[in-house]
Amino acid sequence: MHRFFNTAGPCQPVRHYTVNPLPRLTGIRELIDGAHYFIIHAPRQTGKTTYLYALMHQLNGEGKYTALQVNIQAAASGKDPAQAMQIVAADIYNQALQYLPASELPPAVTEVSPNFGSLKNYLQQWARQNLKPLVLFIDEADSLMDDLFLALLRQLRSGFETRPSGFPQSIALVGLRDVRDYKIHVRPESASLGTGSPFNVKTESLFMLGFTEAEVNALLDQHTQETGQRFESEVIQEIYRLTQGQPWLTNALANQIVNKVLKNDYSQPITLAHVIQAKEELIQRRDTHLDSLIDKLREPSVKRVVVAIINGEAPAFDELNDALAYTRDLGLIAPKPPVRFANPIYQEIVPRVLSLGFQEVLPQDLVDPRWYIKAGRLDVEALLKAFQKFYRRYSEAWLGKYDFREVGRQLLLMAFLQRIINASGRVEREMAIGNGRCDLWIEYGPDQFVIELKLYRDEETRQDGLEQTARYLSQMGLSQGYLILFETRVGKTWEERIYREEVEVEGKTVILIGM
Repeated sequence: MHRFFNTAGPCQPVRHYTVNPLPRLTGIRELIDGAHYFIIHAPRQTGKTTYLYALMHQLNGEGKYTALQVNIQAAASGKDPAQAMQIVAADIYNQALQYLPASELPPAVTEVSPNFGSLKNYLQQWARQNLKPLVLFIDEADSLMDDLFLALLRQLRSGFETRPSGFPQSIALVGLRDVRDYKIHVRPESASLGTGSPFNVKTESLFMLGFTEAEVNALLDQHTQETGQRFESEVIQEIYRLTQGQPWLTNALANQIVNKVLKNDYSQPITLAHVIQAKEELIQRRDTHLDSLIDKLREPSVKRVVVAIINGEAPAFDELNDALAYTRDLGLIAPKPPVRFANPIYQEIVPRVLSLGFQEVLPQDLVDPRWYIKAGRLDVEALLKAFQKFYRRYSEAWLGKYDFREVGRQLLLMAFLQRIINASGRVEREMAIGNGRCDLWIEYGPDQFVIELKLYRDEETRQDGLEQTARYLSQMGLSQGYLILFETRVGKTWEERIYREEVEVEGKTVILIGM
């Protein structure tokens, strides 16, 4: 049986196509050799655990250290800190039984062993009886919340000064977030762990990025080498563009193409059409990875950032720093400016999920494709005219009941478009904080369309929007496009808000639609 693209759990090179994880983080060996405690954090399913296993095996194979990776997620069920720390110790012992020789095992302990003591004493006893310095990678550290997490930090901090003979030489806490961001869970948003942080022995925080384009190429090439089925260069480029190297998405998209779309028929060439089909199926299926992100959208910090991205407008700056750090650590937004969704798949799925309620309840006679699609061509003029009429009649009542009302206007139009176009065409979105608008690019049959969505804030909005739309049309190689201006100014009547006009801007025809 051939290896396959893994979408569940750590990669095992004997079973899965696997990018060599060790080069993905630099400076780790120096931190371990220098007896440092440090943080490794990255979004879910980025390859952290795969990396830890590879590093553990490498260190143990070299013989200088006793290294162990341990997942402590089970300790979150502890009824109090003492019980949680005993569960951590039991996890360490059980993992060591599987990966370490008898001479390097920690003291035997179970979750119910009497007279356990403390995690600090347990680690001290192990370090003192072991002939080699200990290196401990504590995975899923952020699965512990509130007092359980603080208890873990304090236990590790209290033994720090006796390392390496009396405590592990090096410890890495591994999870979604850096320690500085745990205030989101252990205290209200406005509070901080402060300078007396119980893990102030941390030397460095390392963030694991996604795959590079070369690593995506190397991953996909393993499939070609084993099966003869090629991912052509333009296909690889599109997979990288859609995923931006997010490891789970890369594997999931490749697996969807090979396993689901082509049904493991390795004689078929992989085309761009297969990539587009697989992407759509992946979005509609919403596997656990995507659902776990979607579940975060209504958290105040995440919502603040998502709303700002769709609007293209920055929220209050004093609220933005912590929200950005948290949302970046979740992997929902790109690691570097501009502030935007991390990849085109997230950029498509987030608005679609947020607008799904609208999409499901839009009147069928309004979104019947027969009104807007003739001979395989999309009549955007008729579509926008119908939406304008619907918006005038229903928008105030609908948006008044909507949790994301700040971006409800844009999402309502996106729902309308998605319902009509569905899987017969493509809607791609471009949005980022600071853009001041949301750009839509539509492909249907032989035609492409540009629609720019913008909130009418002041007298400068109209001219800004016209110029932005003209630039976007030049970028996309089109001569005509649409600018939708959603009125937000108080006191404007519907007669003033609803209009259509054509404006020539920089050699482009911009059709201005007022809402």
